[in-house]
Amino acid sequence: MPPREDPNGDASSASPSDPVPPPPQQPQPQPAKGKGKKKDEKKDDDLSEEDQALKEQLELYVVRAQDTDPGVQKLALESMRQEIRSATSSMTSVPKPLKFLRPHYGTLKAYFETMPESDLKKYMADILSVLALTMSAEGERESLNYRMIGSEGDIGSWGHEYVRNLAGEIAQEFQKRQDDGMPTDSLKELVEQIVSFHMKVEKLDLLVKHVDSTNYKRTCLYLTSSSKYLPAPDDMSALKIAFEIYMKFGDFANALRIALLLYDKSLELKPIFTATDDFQLKKQFAFIIARHGLSIEIDDDIAADENEKEALQDIISNIKLSEGYLTLARDIEVMEPKSPEDIYKVHLIDGRGATSSSLDSARQNLAATFVNAFVNAGFGQDKLMTTPSDSSSSGSSGNWLFKNKEHGKASAAASLGMILLWDSDSGLAQLDKYLHSNDIHVVAGALLGIGIVSCGVKSDSRDESIIRIGAILGLGIAYAGSQKEEVRENLTAFLTDSQVPLEVLVFSAISLGLVFVGSCNEEVAQTIICVLMERSEPELAEPIMRLLPVALGLLYLGKQESVEATAEVSKTFDEKIRNYCDVTLMSLAYAGTGNVLKVQKLLGICSEHLEKGETHQGPAVLGISLIAMAEELGAEMAVRSLERLLQYGEQNIRRAVPLALGLLCISNPKVNVMDTMSRLSHDADAEVSMVRIAQGLVHLGKGLLTLSPYHSDRFLLSPIALAGLVTVLHACLDMKSIILGKYHYMLYILTLAMQPRMLLTVDEDLKPLSVPVRVGQAVDVVGQAGRPKTITGFQTHSTPVLLAAGERAELATEKYLPLTPVLEGFVILRKNPEYHED
Repeated sequence: MPPREDPNGDASSASPSDPVPPPPQQPQPQPAKGKGKKKDEKKDDDLSEEDQALKEQLELYVVRAQDTDPGVQKLALESMRQEIRSATSSMTSVPKPLKFLRPHYGTLKAYFETMPESDLKKYMADILSVLALTMSAEGERESLNYRMIGSEGDIGSWGHEYVRNLAGEIAQEFQKRQDDGMPTDSLKELVEQIVSFHMKVEKLDLLVKHVDSTNYKRTCLYLTSSSKYLPAPDDMSALKIAFEIYMKFGDFANALRIALLLYDKSLELKPIFTATDDFQLKKQFAFIIARHGLSIEIDDDIAADENEKEALQDIISNIKLSEGYLTLARDIEVMEPKSPEDIYKVHLIDGRGATSSSLDSARQNLAATFVNAFVNAGFGQDKLMTTPSDSSSSGSSGNWLFKNKEHGKASAAASLGMILLWDSDSGLAQLDKYLHSNDIHVVAGALLGIGIVSCGVKSDSRDESIIRIGAILGLGIAYAGSQKEEVRENLTAFLTDSQVPLEVLVFSAISLGLVFVGSCNEEVAQTIICVLMERSEPELAEPIMRLLPVALGLLYLGKQESVEATAEVSKTFDEKIRNYCDVTLMSLAYAGTGNVLKVQKLLGICSEHLEKGETHQGPAVLGISLIAMAEELGAEMAVRSLERLLQYGEQNIRRAVPLALGLLCISNPKVNVMDTMSRLSHDADAEVSMVRIAQGLVHLGKGLLTLSPYHSDRFLLSPIALAGLVTVLHACLDMKSIILGKYHYMLYILTLAMQPRMLLTVDEDLKPLSVPVRVGQAVDVVGQAGRPKTITGFQTHSTPVLLAAGERAELATEKYLPLTPVLEGFVILRKNPEYHED
């Protein structure tokens, strides 16, 4: 007699006296007609050899699960459990074991009723509970019933789809028991098991006690991602729960990212610093805060040691930014200065090279000034302003400076600040000579340059003299987001002086808006409101005055309902500015929120046919982009809407569409948007394109800089960067009067949004440390089971590296551990104590 096969297909050591089980031809339900039999035979013929073997093996398990020998039963049930578990762990379709066991569901159910109470009966109940997933009749809740009888094991091992189905049946059973007045205590234990990884609950605060170290990251990723689609105040609640969970498990870097996103008086940053004694981790926190543009003071609670306190304050003050940026530039060998002619490439255009090179008009020189500044931003050297000249003791910068006229000289002098961006020591020294010029335009440009060179870099050596527009705008750029009271006092004096020229008044308001961006400061708001209410109708009709509502809106940037009181007051303004102010306030207050209702309202405004002289449709178009830029889906829908406006809108709307598209895809060259822009660059309307300036922005920092206000894996929106972009875009709505007029230097406000798009890894002493990293397209893994890859199509490089829009970086070595979950900007690496060289 041959030995019996075990359930895994191998021969076992069963004794010859053991009864031989019947062959694995378990009687199938007989079809009523011969036609059905042929159909089943054909179906079996379609199976692959592997599937046919699995089918026969499972049928053997079914037979042996009904064996009279408990040992054979247990082995068959265990093998069946293993097959089902391995197939249902990641379910995208009905797994083959469940499909092949379907015909035997009734047989196993009938045998289950005859089994005596034992562990084997519980094992059988577990299997029937899973089979009921596909076989149970609607409303029977057989999966739950068998689960209640089954063994107390890990329900997650049967797969996510099983747990999801079980959760639904528990909800139905709970409701039925409540309606019938029956106790629900027996369901509580299952609920506790499900909640620990099936994190869809109505009361979010329950999550904090149910998550554990194995699932808190996925839970928080789900919360932070879904918060973009939740209405207020649920969106804030979801983020605060995620913050609590991160703090509970000591993931302070992620907690800091959420704290910055929610930054207000209710969620301070200090508890994150004080929650750890790791000084290296505190330095990484400082780098993240510096990138966000937030200005905070390091006190004794954060760092008791004076040296540590000074080191953290230096990082937050961005003292290391210029050094890191130049390290990146040297590593990829782009330190060589570029001239505007290198960018224009006019020699490639037939018949235009000779005539273009012979022209030396003031307007062309002004364009060359901006292009030169944008291309060489932050490199400290260029071919127009910093190259020494043998023939002149004052250097070639003086020669180039005086090739510009009047206001052009201001922009030329200020361009030196852009070239020396973030290097305040060298920048202040080189700009100082222009402060003593007899030409007032040069002095104004030098003061503006001081503000530009100090942008994002907190230093005590800045000149705070309040002289003309250059100094005012310089202060606004230098102290953007700082909420510094001394600056408020100085600038408010201009707003309350009725003798001050309109342009000085407007730039004072803009600078106040930049300094107090997102603060909802009532004193500043009241001051700007008074100006808008007291000015005469002819004054309010001036194009430059439309920047006053922008300054007011900056105070409420991203603060949503906080703007409502001010918006009500704006309805009392003169009709010349009322609608413009109303639309601007709404679009800025809901910037980056993705609020669909506000986008619909703005689209409604764009669909109206207005009388001549109405100007508020331009801000409405910009507002659509400002609100919809929060997430990818909303941005794509906004692009489609803007395409329609471009096709059917009136001229004032069409002129705003390129600006809105640029904001939606800033530093992110999407093909469809680039095609649209290419068409517009040949538009008959001259104000739709500014080719020279655009070329300069395309080559910004020789490709090393980004203007995107989003950072930290597109999770955080920098209010300071967005404020700079919004101000310039609103100025561009009336290109002819403002940017192409005498206020071209407003383009330098873009400095607020400029940041290196780099990943620079440093050791614990903040010295550059080159390590291999994988850089590829980011993949959205929210809600995905297992450990899916977070990047795709990657290449391996050595740091420092450039990160393009939509790209994400991962360490390609286990030798070091990063102190931040997102590899962008400055990342401190610590040696992995568990790493051993092979």
